[in-house]
Amino acid sequence: MLLTANYSSSSSSTLWPRRFSTSASILHLLLLATAPSPAAAFWRLPCAAPVVVERADPIEQPGLVSRHAHTVMGSAAFDFRMDSNSTALAAQQQQSCSTCKAVEDGSNYWVPTLYYHDAANGSFAPVAQAGGALIYYLQRTDPRDPEYDAEKGGKGLLAFPEGFRMVAGTPTRRNKTMGGDERDGGGNIIQEPNPVSFACLGVDGPATPELPAHNCPGGMRAQLTFPSCWDGVRLDAPDHKSHMAYPSGLDTGFCPPSHPKRFITIFMEVLWNVDEFKDQWGGGGEGGGDGGKQRQPFVFSHGDPDGYGYHGDFLNGWDVPTLQRAIDTCTDDSGVIERCGALTLRSDDDMKACRVLPRVAEPYSGLLAVLPGCNPIQSGPEEAVPRPASDCPGVATEISADPVLPFTDLTQTQTNGGWRFAACARDPAGQERTLRGDSEARDDMTADGCVAFCGARGFRLAGVENGRECFCGGDGEITEDRRQKPGLFGNCDMFRCAGNATQFCGGYGEVGVYEKCDEGGGECRNMDLPGL
Repeated sequence: MLLTANYSSSSSSTLWPRRFSTSASILHLLLLATAPSPAAAFWRLPCAAPVVVERADPIEQPGLVSRHAHTVMGSAAFDFRMDSNSTALAAQQQQSCSTCKAVEDGSNYWVPTLYYHDAANGSFAPVAQAGGALIYYLQRTDPRDPEYDAEKGGKGLLAFPEGFRMVAGTPTRRNKTMGGDERDGGGNIIQEPNPVSFACLGVDGPATPELPAHNCPGGMRAQLTFPSCWDGVRLDAPDHKSHMAYPSGLDTGFCPPSHPKRFITIFMEVLWNVDEFKDQWGGGGEGGGDGGKQRQPFVFSHGDPDGYGYHGDFLNGWDVPTLQRAIDTCTDDSGVIERCGALTLRSDDDMKACRVLPRVAEPYSGLLAVLPGCNPIQSGPEEAVPRPASDCPGVATEISADPVLPFTDLTQTQTNGGWRFAACARDPAGQERTLRGDSEARDDMTADGCVAFCGARGFRLAGVENGRECFCGGDGEITEDRRQKPGLFGNCDMFRCAGNATQFCGGYGEVGVYEKCDEGGGECRNMDLPGL
């Protein structure tokens, strides 16, 4: 049974033509070449990092290992099942840390993960994000909206109700034509609204409906507009879409009679650092090298080499009264979230340190032979066909009761008394090192190799960072300002070790610290993980 919300609705049985012409689509893409126009009030919600990268999707495949990997931003309450009728979930969302800026926002936002595909050997490598996401909350209405409130100056925007969720985009789509062969009176193909576009930063030109055909020095920005017109009844739908509709102009215009209530519009940007691969376009290519015609080398985790199937999910976790107050009172048109007095803001360090530990035992980082799950690359123009896990022997299908440890357990593997994982400490660039003893960098670095290096020199602390670096230190060197706040872990599992892809070797500006255990026979135990 579908859950509903307690909002009255004047919904009509008249169906709304959720389509528009090719010319309108092109115009919209031109408008999306830059950030949304501040023609009305809005604020930008920064999300500093993913909270987890994993094959999990509590909207499309609740309680199961999902078909493909997602990059998830937001609350650490994220889980494989997040039922919309759970009052406990709402409380947990508000009490958990988050990688997004507003304390009152316990929501989750997720998109497919981007990978570089080496056509020569078939391998895949994850593309790093520049941050996590930038999410625009656009306060857009139209006097022609069915429930436009003229007495409130045309506001009439509603906060998302508790338990609400929605999806934008279609993962199986593999062509730029969103509709069939039907044409309008001017001969243009009638299309459904396309909420997806890609902006190539550092290169002149408009956003495109597919992944750029050339390198983007400033990064490739994936852009997604969520629908904002609601039927006023359902918190979700069997297809996770039909309870919502786009206004007549996709992110502007008016709502149809069938979906008369208006939410604030969510427009989400995720920036991928594709420039790291500018010289790896295989045989030259337009991204670098000899300027050949090699196909662009990036693919999303659902096997999409063009980007037409890019999609995103939103699972509401806002404190509803606070969001409504922000909608009603934050009327600045600069987009600066600090000017919205209704919201309490987190520090950047707190956002970056918030984590959910994965519970599917498979790699998402490092050099991969295949995409996580069973996701062969499928080009169009025909729709992609999802493959069952049974087609790919060895694919993980179980959710582990225990999370994948974000460090290497060395308590039992060292003959000199053992070393325990003690902390994921901050090590900011441009400042004095957190561990100030001897150091080395090696292309065959491992966690056990680092502790052996430091132990042989008489140090009691050994730290791994950036995949290939090792730093040594003594007792008391990790000062309080370098430690994570209680309940936060950090990102010391960002990099696999250069010399052993099964081990983790720290992150950007974060050092995974191991401590030599006492030799008097006491327990050698790793640090307790937050939330466990």
